[in-house]
Amino acid sequence: MHLFPLISLLALMLLAPSASAQASERVEVNGARFTTQLEVDGQPFHLVGHGLFRYMIWDAYAGAYYQAPESRTPAPLDEIPRRLELEYFHAIEADDFAGVTRDRVRENLGEAGYRELLAGLNAFTRAYRSVEPGDRYALTWSDEELSLALNDEELYRGGDTALAEALFAIWLGASPLKENFRDALLGRG
Repeated sequence: MHLFPLISLLALMLLAPSASAQASERVEVNGARFTTQLEVDGQPFHLVGHGLFRYMIWDAYAGAYYQAPESRTPAPLDEIPRRLELEYFHAIEADDFAGVTRDRVRENLGEAGYRELLAGLNAFTRAYRSVEPGDRYALTWSDEELSLALNDEELYRGGDTALAEALFAIWLGASPLKENFRDALLGRG
């Protein structure tokens, strides 16, 4: 007779972790859902932070920043495996992405640093495609390779560490597009 309460308690204990794990598997930002754990080409990633990028009065896109699980503190400009996902709420032309990317890299690096990366940067920006609401870009650095994917379709792959740092710095560096968005992505906000 005392066995039934013990079995019930054990069953609850076993079910509770799986229920909370299921509840924490995704986060939502303005309707965009991001998983808390993911794997890309055999590389596991865990969610560091997520946020909403607002442009003037509009919600432009939601983002999530991931790192390899062994990286305990956010290190978006180090040579650790990392990933940035951005889901868009409005249509944006590929040329607009390319122009903003080149401008931000030039602003962050200065003219000399920009010129050093120009060939690789041009190859990268040629890979951009226009987006519609709900489309998602993913920028990933893993195994000394930089990749860009749109809706899980790889558009670019290259091995330039300096280019990877310059691209991640647009959102996560010392002078990002928006500091509050960077801080949210890095789990500070």
